[in-house]
Amino acid sequence: MSTVVKRRGAAENAEPAEKNTRSRSDAGKAWGLVTPALIVLAVVIGYPILRAIWLSFQANRHLDPSTGVFVDGGFAGLDNYLYWIQNRCMSPSGTVGECPPGVLATDFWPALGITLFFTVVTVALEAVLGMIMALIMNHPSRVRALIRAAVLIPWAIPTAVTAKLWQFMFAPNGIVNSLLGQSIAWTTDPWAARIAVIIADVWKTTPFVALLILAGLQMIPKDVYEAARVDGASAWQTFTRITLPLVRPTLMVAILFRTLDALRMYDLPVIMISGSSNSPTATISQLVVEDMRQNNFNSASALSTLIFLLIFTVAFLMVRFGGADVGGNQTRTRREKREAKRQAKREAKKQRGVNSAVDDSAAADVDAAAAAATSTEATR
Repeated sequence: MSTVVKRRGAAENAEPAEKNTRSRSDAGKAWGLVTPALIVLAVVIGYPILRAIWLSFQANRHLDPSTGVFVDGGFAGLDNYLYWIQNRCMSPSGTVGECPPGVLATDFWPALGITLFFTVVTVALEAVLGMIMALIMNHPSRVRALIRAAVLIPWAIPTAVTAKLWQFMFAPNGIVNSLLGQSIAWTTDPWAARIAVIIADVWKTTPFVALLILAGLQMIPKDVYEAARVDGASAWQTFTRITLPLVRPTLMVAILFRTLDALRMYDLPVIMISGSSNSPTATISQLVVEDMRQNNFNSASALSTLIFLLIFTVAFLMVRFGGADVGGNQTRTRREKREAKRQAKREAKKQRGVNSAVDDSAAADVDAAAAAATSTEATR
């Protein structure tokens, strides 16, 4: 009996080793298939970033104070970054000081504030409205397919067309002023122009957020809602204790995508309001384009690098601390925990079976020893 137990234990130990070998082989094949795509992505994405960083440390065409002649390029160190962050400019005499009014760098901090303002307000409104729209689209109805198709229309319209459409609506004699009975200068008054851009952006991109949230809602099992209904939970309790916690990873992914998109907003305020760098709706992306139009490609690369760092920081914080489950790690972790529990139960059952076999073998040995002792006593 002990020999059978040993053989069974050896077979059980051989199974994990075989599984590990097979998993390593599958992982090697997967990496072999994915590696070409990773190389292409590294070239397509990595090269422009590295090129922009390299250009950001090169000087623009400038006047050499010692010779009085314009020179091209040369290593500039952190001058391009300080040009934007500290508004530091060099005068024709070679002295470094604060940039005078009218220089593009003086619009950096106002443009950054406007960009962050647009990001916070638009993303918050889109998250709330997107959740409401997703709940409506997820509710069983005869016209559910029609509602879903209608929701896609604003998202399908090109941004340039959306900007022109809302520009006509916010004109002095447009439909918005006619409905309000007011004469608001939507395209010239600073705060009115910002509100107009926010309305247009929310109208266009809320369907995108709603569709992402809808995908998360459809992943929630119906049995959960049925159990809540049987327990007598109200609609608000069902939403706050079941729907919202389960859809939170998808909601955070939608907020992450929209935040990154809003931080690089450019075409909507430019077409709808103004392309000037000192307009009340100017964003940091407008400064990059304007600087490139002035043939200052190196300082524009520095600003592009700053925007990249800002977007990367926001994305890292939202993924690391905000719960944005971009790669499905939370779902995968839950799945791994369930699999680990099942594996632990199977191992416990096997261990109980081995222990039972060992106990039976030990009992048989004890009985045999007792029988032998009895036989010896009888012989004596």
